[in-house]
Amino acid sequence: MTSFIKQKGFTLLELLLYIATSAAILLVISGFLSVLLKARIKNQTVSDVEMQGQAVMRLMTQTIRNSSAVNSPAIGVSASSISLNTYVPAQNPTIFDVSGGVLRITEGVGATTPLTNSRVTVSGVTFHNLSRVGSPGTVHLQFTLTRVNVSGRNEYTYSKTFTGSASLRQP
Repeated sequence: MTSFIKQKGFTLLELLLYIATSAAILLVISGFLSVLLKARIKNQTVSDVEMQGQAVMRLMTQTIRNSSAVNSPAIGVSASSISLNTYVPAQNPTIFDVSGGVLRITEGVGATTPLTNSRVTVSGVTFHNLSRVGSPGTVHLQFTLTRVNVSGRNEYTYSKTFTGSASLRQP
């Protein structure tokens, strides 16, 4: 009698089929993870610009509302900076301006403080004095924040223009 020994294992064809299937699955998963990573980076980029823009807009409009007078720009004129008098003499004048793509505030003789960080660039800053003679004063302001994109990758590209206005409160 002849006895046959059954060998257990995979044939070469089965092994190649399993490797090909595994490679295809890994390729699909890595592509999906790449798309998720790019979407996450884009969301962080948009969030960074939005948060900085909203914070700066709130600070500027609140400062304008709490001011006693607009020194410059003159009534009916637009400028890239604004000078305000506040009810706190030590903070006079309070100036908002842009230098090197950074929005800054200077209160009185104090040091200039940046309001934006190095991840964004500020451009198109316009303060338009809409005041009328005999009125407390109204200022329309606009600026554009653009995400600094040193890598050139699309997911780091984002820009938004912020627009607002504020009226000075009467004492």
